[in-house]
Amino acid sequence: MNNQNGPDWKLWEQPEDYPSRGRQAFLAAEAARCQGEAAFDRFRMALLRAKHEQSRDIADVNTLIEVAVSSGLEMPRFQEDLSNRQLLAKLAEDHALAAESLSVFGTPTIVFPEGQIVFLKMMSAPPPEECLQLFMEIRHLAEQRQYVQEVKRPARPGK
Repeated sequence: MNNQNGPDWKLWEQPEDYPSRGRQAFLAAEAARCQGEAAFDRFRMALLRAKHEQSRDIADVNTLIEVAVSSGLEMPRFQEDLSNRQLLAKLAEDHALAAESLSVFGTPTIVFPEGQIVFLKMMSAPPPEECLQLFMEIRHLAEQRQYVQEVKRPARPGK
């Protein structure tokens, strides 16, 4: 479902040239997964670094190819799998699990092992030395302060 396009709209059913920020990256990650979980993990971490540390456009196929090469993927197989739209079925499965079973409504959402679910929107990445502490604080809030439904910082004018 997409709030802007209506309840019956499905990203995985859109034509190949549909402009999407995340579908091509998702497809690339699934293409990497076809080479095994270790390959998927390497690719996923490199893709996250490309987006969040290097500010790369992960919807750009050239970026995806560079990330795949740097992750040590078998390139002919990766490129073949990247064109396999059948891999988008996994997107439909993941969406159904998230939306129907977990009531997830957006990303990024953190699902903790104990079952607590938190939608998290950040302005910018914290300094690396603060990441673990921030994660632990969010987890504590989710697990120990279950009466807290939402915390939101209003946007300040001019910021």
